[in-house]
Amino acid sequence: MSVYLHDIPLIQAHEAFANALQAAGLDGVLATETIPLDEHAIGRTTAEPVWAKLSSPHYHASAMDGFAVRAHDTDGALLTSPKTLIYGEQTEYVDTGDPLPDWANGVIKIEDTEAVNSEGTLIDDKRNPHGIRIREAIPPWRNVRPMGEDMVATQLVLPAGHLIRPVDLGAMAGSGHTSVAVAKRPKVAVLPTGSELKAIGEPVVSGDIIEYNSVVIAAQINAWGGEAVRFPITVDIFENIQQTVREAAREHDLILLNAGSSAGAEDFSAGVVDSLGDLLVHGVAVRPGHPVILGMIDSGTKKVPIIGVPGYPVSAALTGEIFVEPLLGKWLGRQAQERPTVEAELTRKHVSPLGDDEYARMVVGRVGERVLAAPLSRGAGVISSLVRADGITVFPAGNQGQPAGAKVNVRLYTAPSAIDHTIFSIGSHDMTLDLLAQFLSGRERRLTSANVGSLGGLVALRRGECHLAGSHLLDPETGDYNLADIAKYLPDTPVKVVTLVGREQGLIVPKGNPKNLKSLADVAAGDIAYVNRQRGAGTRVLLDYQLEQAGIGAEQISGYDREEYTHLAVAAAIAGGRADCGLGITAAARALELDFVPLFQERYDLVIPQEYAESELLIPLFDLLQDSNFKQAVEQLPGYDVGPMGTVVSG
Repeated sequence: MSVYLHDIPLIQAHEAFANALQAAGLDGVLATETIPLDEHAIGRTTAEPVWAKLSSPHYHASAMDGFAVRAHDTDGALLTSPKTLIYGEQTEYVDTGDPLPDWANGVIKIEDTEAVNSEGTLIDDKRNPHGIRIREAIPPWRNVRPMGEDMVATQLVLPAGHLIRPVDLGAMAGSGHTSVAVAKRPKVAVLPTGSELKAIGEPVVSGDIIEYNSVVIAAQINAWGGEAVRFPITVDIFENIQQTVREAAREHDLILLNAGSSAGAEDFSAGVVDSLGDLLVHGVAVRPGHPVILGMIDSGTKKVPIIGVPGYPVSAALTGEIFVEPLLGKWLGRQAQERPTVEAELTRKHVSPLGDDEYARMVVGRVGERVLAAPLSRGAGVISSLVRADGITVFPAGNQGQPAGAKVNVRLYTAPSAIDHTIFSIGSHDMTLDLLAQFLSGRERRLTSANVGSLGGLVALRRGECHLAGSHLLDPETGDYNLADIAKYLPDTPVKVVTLVGREQGLIVPKGNPKNLKSLADVAAGDIAYVNRQRGAGTRVLLDYQLEQAGIGAEQISGYDREEYTHLAVAAAIAGGRADCGLGITAAARALELDFVPLFQERYDLVIPQEYAESELLIPLFDLLQDSNFKQAVEQLPGYDVGPMGTVVSG
């Protein structure tokens, strides 16, 4: 038995697992079953080739309503010299789809005929005439669907390993089938473990974790063609986990043991696998997701592969993509799924861990002629980054990342066509951007935001990396917003500056304001832990300006160098007890049920290069700035003034 108790390269992990599967006879389709040819076959995978039993159509069929004829009987018919064919001898009426008489080899459309009686007089009854008058000859097989036009008996209809679609049902039925042999769905046990876990809907307190990994993993399995079975949460007792794994091994084809599989004191995953079978891999050099376990369990009657899935949600989801989906594909007799890819330019430098393959989450948008990719948060616990991600870029081990502007390949989660309908926003964070994204989604547009601060947004505009930037940079000399910095950072770029909202800035404090903070002077005077925004953020600029006006030095603010990138992150730091206060907006405080001490009013603008302001892409955005429903939705958020919304400040 080969046991790895440390991270190994991803390719070695795949090889070790593949060798064990092959040795156990589990490297192909597990089993097949025959199911009826109905809508329940959609999404199943053919286990063997499907050959046509019948030709389709299985007779020569009329392609339209008209009269069956022998083509040579129509010879000589001209517009100026019509020809009459005797009904019952030389012609016969047929509807679309009717079989042709054995003697016929063509059909004349009903609208190209004239019905006549025995005297040659025109009559209205074209279905029972003495004869039909035609004014054009036809070649053989005109307006006929010949036997086998669609499929010929013995022809291949579908190959093995084909994912059945609605149209495939018609093809199989039309070629004489009533059932189809498909790969049996692999049965996968999903086992969440952890004493800190709580089921969805249960009340939680500090230290509790809502268990949703099993929901995500099970949904992945079902989407990939497997049959997921979610087990109840097992607490962190070695014998209990061991017994649950034994039970799962009896009835399932694969076990996914979801727990923290690092070297922590309460990590029982590796020990359980080793006690019940072969521990093949313990740790894979891939981020996120390196504490993956791969092994084989002996159920007594069969070998059952087991994967120890890391507890962090992003690691868990990506472990499914890296290890589970290819295995299910093998068992279903199909290739591993291939996502569409797009080449894009990085909007900023991305540094990767030297020894690991990194799966970096990206948002993607087209700005002018360039397709751009902005890296999202790399935290293994930040599942929202996967929700926001348009795709994944893999940075191989040994590659410490790429500089801004480097070309990378992005494996897309979203449709490639969606990129062309994406408005790319980089700049200051504001909660109304989420509302804007929601309203734009109903107008065939996506808004993708990267929060880098107001100054970072202007720099991104200068580099041509986004369609617009949210900004609220205060000019200390004039007291106005944004225009001075736009002139400084975008001197050669014509822009349109449009106000999105007026908003309140103030101190976000815990419920009840226990430190009784009323001003920045209070923050500087006492033993107060402050959490700041990052350099270049408009809120940071506002703070520095107000500190200077009050004669307060930055060194007097305890925590001045502790930085967060969004208003909500500042609020979360305070809600979690990591800080006593921070400057931010009212809506962020209310979102986390914190108190707010209003101090300042400011203007939040959208800065848009003229070339994009005049583009079709942004028309829905400008329409929304005048939309009463959108304004009403923004007004529901505390601390916002929609009065100036849509006002053109410049350009």
